[in-house]
Amino acid sequence: MNLPSATHLVLIPSFNPGAKVYETVRGARAHWNPVWVVVDGSTDDTPAGLAALAAEDAGLRVIVLAENRGKGAAVLHGIDLAVQVGYTHALTMDADGQHPAAMIPDFMATSAAHPASMVLGVPRFDASAPALRVRGRRISNWWANLETLWSGIGDSLFGFRVYPIEPLRKLMRRQRWMRRFDFDPEAAVRMCWAGVSPVNLSAPVRYFRPDEGGVSHFNYLRDNALLTWMHGRLLLGFLLRLPVLIARRFGPG
Repeated sequence: MNLPSATHLVLIPSFNPGAKVYETVRGARAHWNPVWVVVDGSTDDTPAGLAALAAEDAGLRVIVLAENRGKGAAVLHGIDLAVQVGYTHALTMDADGQHPAAMIPDFMATSAAHPASMVLGVPRFDASAPALRVRGRRISNWWANLETLWSGIGDSLFGFRVYPIEPLRKLMRRQRWMRRFDFDPEAAVRMCWAGVSPVNLSAPVRYFRPDEGGVSHFNYLRDNALLTWMHGRLLLGFLLRLPVLIARRFGPG
């Protein structure tokens, strides 16, 4: 079993993920120690199943929230606890098996080499990816890069990434956004605004069909409306910060 890291942990927010979560957690544990799962008010049988896994594995911690708060809120709860015990960086990954656990060591090594940066996964899609979602993310990516003056965000929506914990906590505590599905793109933009540069790494992504155990909570109307509202807020913030961003992006040095 791999030795525990004193600085970097894997953090998996989980809401009614189905049985795929066990494969995800075992995969993460095969490649990293420790792994924390934040159960975000799940109403299926996974809280008990995850607790049973953790009872047999000292490298796995399961944190259960009584009610569903949203992905960003679950991540914030996890990093609040992580910083209390000395962790400085967190790799976030989805519970549904889409993200490549085998690449965790590569992302962590890149983070260790660039500790002041965030390491963003850039998805490599295969035939399982819904065409509508692939096309739709191009729009979000374009807006995210405009809002940061093309500071290098390879993909704004892919949740497989490593954050330096303290800058993320500070910016989340200063405002009430980034608590739900909009967490990943808004975190990427706001971290850039805070001076945290992105490092991009390509990573495969797999979308599982329902008959393969895939569970998706994505709602095209609701979540695209949420993203549209988010980018509206970010565009206003971008305009207010524009002189600073121009000076940082194009100034000397």
